[in-house]
Amino acid sequence: MRLRSKLVAAAACVMAIILPLGACSGSQSASRDDGKMIISYYASEPQNPLIPGDTNETGGGHVITMLYAGLVGYDKDGNPVNEVAKSITPQKDNTVFDIVLNDDWTFTDGTPVTAQSFTKAWSYTANATNAQMEASFFAPIKGYDKLQSGNEPSDEQLEGLKVISDYEFTVTLTAPSSTFPVMLGGNAFYPLPESFYADPDAYGSNPVGNGPYKFVSWTHNQDILVERNDSYHGAFPAKNDGIDFVIYTDIDTAYSDVQAGNLDLLDAIPSSSAVTFQYDPTVQAVNNPGSVIQTFTFPSDMPHFGNDEEGHLRRQAVSMAINRDTLCKKILGGTATPATDFLSPVTPGYSTSLQGADVLSYNPDKARELWDEANAINPWDNDTDVLKFSYNADNNAAKSLYEAVAHFISNNLGINATTNPIATFSEFRKEVTDRQLKTPFRTGWQPDYPAADNYLVQLYDSAAADGNGSNDGDYKNPDFDALMDKAAQASSVDEANKYYQQGEELLLKDLPAVPLYYANAAMVSAIGVNNVETNWMNMPVLQDVTKDVTKE
Repeated sequence: MRLRSKLVAAAACVMAIILPLGACSGSQSASRDDGKMIISYYASEPQNPLIPGDTNETGGGHVITMLYAGLVGYDKDGNPVNEVAKSITPQKDNTVFDIVLNDDWTFTDGTPVTAQSFTKAWSYTANATNAQMEASFFAPIKGYDKLQSGNEPSDEQLEGLKVISDYEFTVTLTAPSSTFPVMLGGNAFYPLPESFYADPDAYGSNPVGNGPYKFVSWTHNQDILVERNDSYHGAFPAKNDGIDFVIYTDIDTAYSDVQAGNLDLLDAIPSSSAVTFQYDPTVQAVNNPGSVIQTFTFPSDMPHFGNDEEGHLRRQAVSMAINRDTLCKKILGGTATPATDFLSPVTPGYSTSLQGADVLSYNPDKARELWDEANAINPWDNDTDVLKFSYNADNNAAKSLYEAVAHFISNNLGINATTNPIATFSEFRKEVTDRQLKTPFRTGWQPDYPAADNYLVQLYDSAAADGNGSNDGDYKNPDFDALMDKAAQASSVDEANKYYQQGEELLLKDLPAVPLYYANAAMVSAIGVNNVETNWMNMPVLQDVTKDVTKE
């Protein structure tokens, strides 16, 4: 998903799964006073109603992940584990997959999870008429292009999905994909009950899932409460009684609440505590290598920064004007690693030696040279032109980071660079989604499964542009798309990664987004909270977290 987005797309969140960003109050909610083991967890207000196919950011993505079980799930290391699926069997050429379901799964309203629970949900999400943000995840499935015409009825089904029986269906792809079964645990691929189609808007405020937790309530801008689903019998049962997603707009307040024991778990560290949190005796700290990448993205129609020669030169100049080592050490307190590619150090295909990766190295002299080359094509007017960086102001770490980025660029390029803070994460994401921003804006990605395509296809493929996915800058390069297609058809992961790395080398030239750093899985929990482990998505394994409720 957007940073932290959730997905597991067709060709690759989530959940610009954008790291958890905001949050506001933070006192204990009434739900924690009834003797149940409810884990309070830092959250941000979801951008959209809680509908799996329309959620590509972390505010909603974290909740949805707890409410649903897909065909497969992922253990903490990112390995796929069958959930609703009994078997997923490919034909020899990996274009047709036969999926057989276990017949004993139900939604929390008591209705069965059947083949149509998946095929109808996938078709609904893929259909442009329904304007779902996760539509591009279904691009590999036959019939996707037809549903993207915008002229089909809202209930038109994907041609490549065929229901065989109540508990069996087949999926036909437009091209071979050996990784398709691995993709099926992301929120875009979750099933939906029949009640969804009667009133999608109402459903989004009171969702019905089939996962380890069930929905209880959503008090906007305050909290979302889910409780353990005792009917769930999958591989990831809850060891606590529920999760209270407490919504904050100030991360420093959240940290103080953890120190005071009023918030159990915070998986983002404020810049004011980045250097000291690991030694703070009032919290329990975690700082593990992670898989989240933080970037900023250029809108493709941004003046002077388009996908042309001038734009490429300016983007490269901006990138080389930024000292990532300083950002990671001084601003982020050693909780991040400078980026060398568009993936992460724990992702297959990661490389530190891509051709063109020097644009991610600090080189102010080269940056000025590139900027001057761009000026020879189309002059930048230092009296009127301003380079602004947009971010959500409810995350103090983002504020410090982008003020530092603007400072580097102003000093090294001799131009006016500043920031454009937007009040909340929800408002910020809405401006991004509505294409209102004509400035570089904060982005990032939390993977949905550990593979290169999850980072590259959903963020930079043309099929994910124009509101059809997480390509928020609307970057389009046919050569890049062709390499992604070749990777999807590869006969092995190693072969696929060669194509993905070639695609990354195109991205390093075009820089539709500028990689800044890989975020560690850094978090703090209150004293007395137990079993806090991080997973391959840089998230805590919420189902396993426990605490001693007798002390509350």
